[in-house]
Amino acid sequence: MKNLGWKPDRMSPVPLHRQIEEFIKGKILNGEWSTGTKIPSQRDLADIFKVNRSTVVSALDELTAQGLLEGKKGGGTRVINNTWGVVGTDTPLDWSTYIQAGMHKPNMPSIQEINRAEFQPGIIRLGTGELSPDLLPHYQMENIWNRLSSRQLSLGYPEPKGDFFLRKTLSDHLRGIGIEISPSSIMIVSGALQALQLISIGLLYRGSSVLLEKPSYLNSVHVFQSAGIKLVGVPMDKEGIQSSMLGKYKKQFGGDLLYSIPSFHNPTGILMSEERRRCLLAISEQEKLPIVEDDVYRDLWLDSPPPLPLKANDKSGNVLYIGSLSKSISPGLRIGWIAGAEPVIDRLADIKMQTDYGSSSLSQWAAAEWISTGFYQDHLNLLRKELKIRRDATTKLLETHFGGLATWSVPKGGFYVWLRILPSISIRELFEACLKEGILLNPGNIYDRNAAQYIRISYSYASLQEMEKALSRLSSKIDDISNC
Repeated sequence: MKNLGWKPDRMSPVPLHRQIEEFIKGKILNGEWSTGTKIPSQRDLADIFKVNRSTVVSALDELTAQGLLEGKKGGGTRVINNTWGVVGTDTPLDWSTYIQAGMHKPNMPSIQEINRAEFQPGIIRLGTGELSPDLLPHYQMENIWNRLSSRQLSLGYPEPKGDFFLRKTLSDHLRGIGIEISPSSIMIVSGALQALQLISIGLLYRGSSVLLEKPSYLNSVHVFQSAGIKLVGVPMDKEGIQSSMLGKYKKQFGGDLLYSIPSFHNPTGILMSEERRRCLLAISEQEKLPIVEDDVYRDLWLDSPPPLPLKANDKSGNVLYIGSLSKSISPGLRIGWIAGAEPVIDRLADIKMQTDYGSSSLSQWAAAEWISTGFYQDHLNLLRKELKIRRDATTKLLETHFGGLATWSVPKGGFYVWLRILPSISIRELFEACLKEGILLNPGNIYDRNAAQYIRISYSYASLQEMEKALSRLSSKIDDISNC
């Protein structure tokens, strides 16, 4: 609600407070802000509308006098009436009770704030985990779509597991990284996040426990938590998750499944060693612990290819393998896949058909064209060169501006540098100070509540010019806050 898409007209003869009053009243009377809706604070509204706080207070006082709003100390200002409530006697519908009762947990407030700020004009997105528009293959994608005219394309629903040609293409593609799997054991999904959602509701019961790296991307989304599943973080070292601790953690906290990002981990950038992967698979078999291997960053290696996926050496069918084109081609394509034991894939496909009747046929066709024609590999070769330039430039900037202020490791691929701030400061204060200057951070505590002194830096999105400006200002802000 902090981006309302409207501002008062300073050239209008109508006073600013009256314009704001009418705007809010319109939101209430047409049902957009239903009874029970908590509206932004006076300070936030003043910032949104670019007016003095007193102007907002005048507008809200008038709406309160009309019986549309009510302010409570410590509880903010809420809508208490709408059109029917003003003219009638019945108690109006209160949508807030439904919103609060919803099974899916809301994002953390900090995540919601980041999601809103990402689309503010002029913002430098220092932590965004996606490719810059400059790195997206616009020309190649146009060529792909132009090939539509020469192919017979189905515009109907795809089969439950997804387009067969795409699954056959992926089967061949996965063979190139050591995974021998048939098309019948592959399912197409609308991105890796949908894969995780299907797993959470299709394979686990309420009250289950999922082991995962600490920190982890999975903590920043509520897919498993909303299904009543507990997340248990296992410490990492420079080789990845400390697999030797899994037995202990499983016994102490429970563990029905392990979620891992072994290649260019999000958010730390760590690449799990080959030896650690072998140990992890051995413990998985010993503990009868299934593994969800999230490998969406694998193709983004910058120095040398990573070790084979866990799935490549899985002889027991313990590993569910997730891949995606969102990080390498385009997040807008919304195509990913799960590969695993066929009965598991059948189960997940049945649930997917109940939820969306299959991922976009057009996107599946485009994905198959990208991979089967060799366009994907050509694109990756160029993309790796560009990302390597960005990574090297970013680490040089860190050396220039953060000597004595932070520590970090240089990632061998993926998007991220996990920056540890050395002065003990409030990362929330740093977040707000940077946001005021148009720099958006991804604080570490959204990936692990104990990672209060960390920031995830992404070199994939902001331009090098923006990166130089943002990192210079970030180091200055850390100095300012730590010296207060």
